[in-house]
Amino acid sequence: MESFQCNHCEKVFNQKITLKSHIKTHFGEKPYQCSQCDKAFAQESLLKSHSDTHNVERPYQCNKCDKVYKLKQTLIRHSKTHSEEKINQCSQCNKTFAYKSILVKHQMRHTGDHLASHQLIHTEKYSYKCNKCDKAFSFNCHLKIHMKIHIVEKIFTCMQCGMAFSEKGHLTSHLKKHTGDKPYKCSQCDKAFSHKHSLKAHNRIHTGEKPYLCFHCGKTFSQNRSLKGHLTTHTGEKLYQCRICDKSFTLKHALVQHQRTQHRESKLIQQM
Repeated sequence: MESFQCNHCEKVFNQKITLKSHIKTHFGEKPYQCSQCDKAFAQESLLKSHSDTHNVERPYQCNKCDKVYKLKQTLIRHSKTHSEEKINQCSQCNKTFAYKSILVKHQMRHTGDHLASHQLIHTEKYSYKCNKCDKAFSFNCHLKIHMKIHIVEKIFTCMQCGMAFSEKGHLTSHLKKHTGDKPYKCSQCDKAFSHKHSLKAHNRIHTGEKPYLCFHCGKTFSQNRSLKGHLTTHTGEKLYQCRICDKSFTLKHALVQHQRTQHRESKLIQQM
């Protein structure tokens, strides 16, 4: 199966037209203009999703920006993202933040914890060591991701497609893909999800909340997994290792694409 890789990042696509659409995101091209407002998008699918928001009745408008919401409580959550509404104040420099978690990360700069964490990048003194091999990592979350490559026993098998899992909870979660059960519905748009945590993460798209802070550069993210992936740009660590050829990747989707294109016939990949 032919694959098309972006030469600006590690993403791989099955179709050339999808790659061309993706490349536009690197150059800021946004040829798809919304006919109802002044917003534009790099991909037609993003424009379609955005256009649907104009068809939903949203009586609650933010007085700080042009965003509107269907529910009053969603507007209240969004309002906290504006600087004027920030209530978590640093006692050292009087800076204020929308979320307590970001304040805690910020305070590390005053205590020296931020510097100590940053210096790990230069000294390569990684604190979190794998007890199965000689690899070590700067962050515990990265070690946990790495440990998954050592777990090869998968005893919970899906009877519908043959996929196997190491934990029963993962199998239960997977089965929802076959049933199509999506009980968690977004109140702001027509999207629905199989899991409550997926709905919670999706809601941040509407509210603009980004509670996950990178204490290396100050960039914030709406999802924890996005932050974890971003952290590798500072450490250079390649957390996702292929079990077939030992090649490693900084991004999980890059590993998945590699396995699909390079090891398509492998029985081990078919069981993953």
